[in-house]
Amino acid sequence: MAIARKRRAAVVPPLVLTLLLALAGCGEKNTYVSPPPPTVTVAKPIQRAVTHYLLATGTTAAVNSADLVARVSGFIQGIKYKDGEEVKKGKVLFIIEQEPYALKVEQSKASVESTSASLKRAKTDYQRQLELMKSGSTTQSNLDGATATRDSDQANYDQAVANLKQAQIDYSYTSVAAPFDGIVTARQVSLGAYVSSSPPTTLASIVQASPIYVNFTVNERDVLRIRADIRKRGLAPADLKKVPVELGLQNDQGYPLKGHLDYASPTVDSSTGTLTARGVFDNANHVMLPGMFVRVRILTGTEENALLVPDAALGNDQSGRYVLVVNKDNVVEQRSVTIGDGEGDLRVIEKGLKPDDQVIVAGLMRAVPGQKVEPHTAGK
Repeated sequence: MAIARKRRAAVVPPLVLTLLLALAGCGEKNTYVSPPPPTVTVAKPIQRAVTHYLLATGTTAAVNSADLVARVSGFIQGIKYKDGEEVKKGKVLFIIEQEPYALKVEQSKASVESTSASLKRAKTDYQRQLELMKSGSTTQSNLDGATATRDSDQANYDQAVANLKQAQIDYSYTSVAAPFDGIVTARQVSLGAYVSSSPPTTLASIVQASPIYVNFTVNERDVLRIRADIRKRGLAPADLKKVPVELGLQNDQGYPLKGHLDYASPTVDSSTGTLTARGVFDNANHVMLPGMFVRVRILTGTEENALLVPDAALGNDQSGRYVLVVNKDNVVEQRSVTIGDGEGDLRVIEKGLKPDDQVIVAGLMRAVPGQKVEPHTAGK
């Protein structure tokens, strides 16, 4: 008899079931979800009145400076100042032995007296010969001789007078005086040293400390701005002294020293595109010394509605300076701009921006031109 076998239901282990479900899930289609646009901070340009300045680096120079040299030869008999002393015009600084030159003055005076006497006698003799000639009591030869003697003695007298003047000049050169008010440098000769006039021995130098010049250069663009401001103010080129110049030393905050424009070259150097200019400052307290580097500032005009952005918002590439702005579609755009003067941590934008532009001021590293961003207004 056949035995009927009962079939048992298949039991699937839980681990196998889990694997089967996982494999089934792998068959579903995956979709990419793009990340949100980066967040940046934007702000409109600040609009306000600003004052435009020309900024330059200058060097100070003495209005007058000169080497004091020996114009006659001899021994130094006196030094009448202390090294570095401030002196007035005409003060005697060095004395070169005077006796030889004083003797030449006396000799020249004696020669003038001698030739003067000879000339007087020759004139008298000439006058007598002339009267005798009129009466027929002398010959033409005698008159000619008297005339020649008179003329020769006149020449000798003129030469003696010239020699006296030269002797007096040489004697005056034995006293070396300050040609203008200034500070005298350390002496380069000692008491008793022999100095020569050929070649001339340098005794010291003198430098005028007040007023003082400041030389600087201006680029062609700034030249046009200054000239436009001068015309706007109704000034003629001769009125340069009415253009104020401000100056700051290396350790100054700002530009505390005040002066005025003294000179501007009539031409622009075509090789550098710059114009040479000069300011003059009182320097009564001798704050500045010749040869110093200084900061120069000149007012070139004012602008009522200038646009300013933070310096941090400015970028730089091969085409020049630029800012990143967000357009109405929240897409980043790169704008080339022309920058002007600085106002603290702000910079004037002369061209390239409009008052309503949304300039990216923070998050610049996350902003890529042509891509969307999520702008947040600064301060909100």
